Amino acid sequence: MKKLTIFLLSALCMVSMQLWAQRFVDVPLLSPVAGGPQLVRLQVVSDKIIRVEATPERAFPAKQSLIIVPQKPFSDYQVKQSATAVTVSTRSLRAVVDRSNGHVRFFSSGGRELLAGDGAGGMKFTPFTVPEREIGADSKLTEAQKHGWTWQATFASPADEAFYGLGQHQSEELNMKGRNEDLFQYNTKISVPFVLSNKGYGLLWDSYSYCRFGNPAEYLQLNGAFSLYDRDGKPGGLTGTYVGKNGEQLVRTEDSIYFENSETIVNLPRGFKLNGSHVTYEGFIEAPVDNLYRFILYYAGYVRVFIDGTEVVPERWRTAWNPNAYKFNYALKRGKRARLKIDWKPDGDVSYCGLRAAAPRPEAEQAKLSIWSEMSRDMDYYFIAGNSMDEVISGYRTLTGRAQVMPRWVMGFWQSRERYKTSGEIERTLAEFRQRHIPIDNIVQDWNYWRLDDWGSHAFEADRYPNPQAMLDSVHAMHGRFMISVWPKFYVTTNHYRQLDARGWMYHQAVRDSIYDWLGFMGSFYDAYDAGARKLFWKQMNEELYSKYRYGIDAWWMDASEPNVRDCTPMWYRKALCGPTALGSATEYFNAYSIVNADAIYNGQRSVNPGRRVFLLTRSGFAGEQRYSTASWSGDIGTRWEDMRAQMTAGMNFSMSGIPFWGMDQGGFCVENRYMAAQTAFDQTGEENADLQEWRELQARWNQFGCFIPLYRTHGQWPLREVWNIAPESHPAYKSIVWYHRLRYRLMPYLYSMAGAVHFSDYTMMRALVMDFTDDARVNNIKDQWMFGPSLMACPVGYYKARSREVYLPRQRGWFDFYTGKHYAGGQTITASAPYERIPVFVPEGSIIPIGPAMEWSDEKPAELINLYVYGGRDAEFTLYEDENTNYDYEKGQYSTIKFSYHSASQTLTISRRNGRFDGMLQQRRFNIVLIDAAHGRPLDLDKPQGRMVKYSGKAVKVKL
Repeated sequence: MKKLTIFLLSALCMVSMQLWAQRFVDVPLLSPVAGGPQLVRLQVVSDKIIRVEATPERAFPAKQSLIIVPQKPFSDYQVKQSATAVTVSTRSLRAVVDRSNGHVRFFSSGGRELLAGDGAGGMKFTPFTVPEREIGADSKLTEAQKHGWTWQATFASPADEAFYGLGQHQSEELNMKGRNEDLFQYNTKISVPFVLSNKGYGLLWDSYSYCRFGNPAEYLQLNGAFSLYDRDGKPGGLTGTYVGKNGEQLVRTEDSIYFENSETIVNLPRGFKLNGSHVTYEGFIEAPVDNLYRFILYYAGYVRVFIDGTEVVPERWRTAWNPNAYKFNYALKRGKRARLKIDWKPDGDVSYCGLRAAAPRPEAEQAKLSIWSEMSRDMDYYFIAGNSMDEVISGYRTLTGRAQVMPRWVMGFWQSRERYKTSGEIERTLAEFRQRHIPIDNIVQDWNYWRLDDWGSHAFEADRYPNPQAMLDSVHAMHGRFMISVWPKFYVTTNHYRQLDARGWMYHQAVRDSIYDWLGFMGSFYDAYDAGARKLFWKQMNEELYSKYRYGIDAWWMDASEPNVRDCTPMWYRKALCGPTALGSATEYFNAYSIVNADAIYNGQRSVNPGRRVFLLTRSGFAGEQRYSTASWSGDIGTRWEDMRAQMTAGMNFSMSGIPFWGMDQGGFCVENRYMAAQTAFDQTGEENADLQEWRELQARWNQFGCFIPLYRTHGQWPLREVWNIAPESHPAYKSIVWYHRLRYRLMPYLYSMAGAVHFSDYTMMRALVMDFTDDARVNNIKDQWMFGPSLMACPVGYYKARSREVYLPRQRGWFDFYTGKHYAGGQTITASAPYERIPVFVPEGSIIPIGPAMEWSDEKPAELINLYVYGGRDAEFTLYEDENTNYDYEKGQYSTIKFSYHSASQTLTISRRNGRFDGMLQQRRFNIVLIDAAHGRPLDLDKPQGRMVKYSGKAVKVKL
């Protein structure tokens, strides 16, 4: 039907009427107020998705979205108006616009309020002009591109609501209710403008700028949030004491602790050698009001924080070149001084430390759903309703694009390190896996395979890689896959830089400011927001890597895709370094670089080799990235137990941000000096000291954790991360890591079926417990357990020397110990055994887990025999998905599914007729059905479990167990 815009004029306000099949509903407000909207627009996208736009101007801007894909027209809705409101209704959803202030309220079809704009500040607009220092001297921005709106949307939120999503962050936070999160891209930090509620909805806002969730105000310096006193009670600042490694001492007053970036660390004592020093900041803070204060700590080196003698931040560490942020809360009373102590041990001559506090707010205000965007053309968000969190995420992917079926080998194990330096290292490492019969699919070439001064050439350095084609052929002959790192970065001396620059497609600020990277060379990043630049970027990759080596490159590692032109710069300078873009200012498009860069590779490869599935791993991410066959990982994280624990919440929230494939550097990337020293000592003496013992246990626990996330990949700086380099064969760390490698491959039918469900059913693999047990409030903030698919609850061990841990078993199901088959009632917390070699894993009643043959690579053999574990106690279903593993024939319908249904009362399993077909499909196969229930627990047997053997030729079969 032809698009039609409805203007509901005030002269018609008293007339009740219904309007049908309209694409847009524009609602002018009766008496617009300063700072509020003049015009609100509703667009019905589907039965459960409504778009809301609001503007303080008289008309909406013309714009195109980077994250929303074209939608089918939808006309099955009604519009009603009254003197005070305009209502748009579908069969499942009702949206009501208040004509006095523009607030929108959303209701289910049954009348339950799902979300409502709140208070006088429910919609706020402030004119925004891009600061000159963020634009750059060679800007071609028009005047219109320099201006936009800062907006804030605030919604009421009941006390029992919980919020998830927002991307991947590092403060060990899961439920974001009442919390603050700054949304920008950085190494270890991925920001996605999507929040998911346990109340049956999600919000996706179409903004690419720096945003904030929670408190819309910037964190304050300590002297802006509190009255400060030194350690002797003198007002004006804290006491800073700097003790050098040789005993030299300096004491001075600090009016704030904000040494967080390249601009502010100059305020540290000049000439003082930080590396090896011990710094303390101590004194008193006095709060202006009673409040639960929310702090953010920024640190490199070792740091602890104490308030009134309580250790509010136990020791944390991060390498000097890659600081981290951590948040904590503390209640303070008005006018009462609290003793503050920051204990800091820098581990580099350049290091960072900062502590700030959010402006105090009443808890009732803090608990609301609040979104702030620095710069947009207008306020633009999508309300997505759903009867489950899966249904809401499905709506998100309806808007932003369906995820691809990843190549089957992606579900296997990947070996990486920072970095393999020669083709010989690559080949020898893969050969060692094969000789030891340890399963592996993918080996990864990290950065600097090029000549040192030739970053951006994409060319292997001949001395170290004399015959790249032979290397690739060797990897493939060993049944491996090869992934290679490609940065969107170019040294000014490369031909590729000159090609891009000649067309105006390079960012110049870094070159203009003569910024040299850590290798001592100068370069910058290309402008991925320009379609022509994206095509040229791919052309260069294709000519130097892809077609040149007969498609021997199997996957792409798109590093530093934030983009990260330079580490540790202030926010304004990061924007200056990353623009201006072809679409507008870097301020407006700050967060979306990774998705346009992914577009370049995905569409580029499919244009050259349309039959092979694309796979991209990217350090950043954004809404919609899943449509480009893209996964993300959590960047250059530290190698400590708290860093491992932080990846649990990071992975769950990233998955609930709608992007299904996520991983991490198993074992951590940046390594403490003590672990490196321990490895060096072992290499010299063969003795395992205390630090090496801890290192090996940390690596074992991290690999156990990694078995139960979408991407199973180890990576990091020295010490080396191949299992035989972590520990000898006789060591429990070695044995445990290899056992979980083999388990991962036995689970391949389960894993690949989930990969199919991600595409065909918008499934999410790594599932916070709230996704499956939403009506059990006890799961809302469980940070260290999750469902990996429908049938495995992973419960990793995140503390050194722990040999047991508490596990909560959600009340909706009974549960089985995955290893022993022992049954437990749901709704209780148990102390689960966690020996060095194993982490607790539980299976809910009503589960079916297909376990395939032992394999050393993902397509070594077809799953002719599947041991089908059926966990009784209630009815169960599972659909086995299979296709050709690496091509796009599934898009043409060439795949098969077999549905298993278990009826608990009759103990009958039905194997459905096989649906679909594909080349190479097994015509005959066997299923060995193993029933486990409360009365018949049995231990896990991966090789020869006792069960009921069934021959299957594609026809339906019923089996009485």
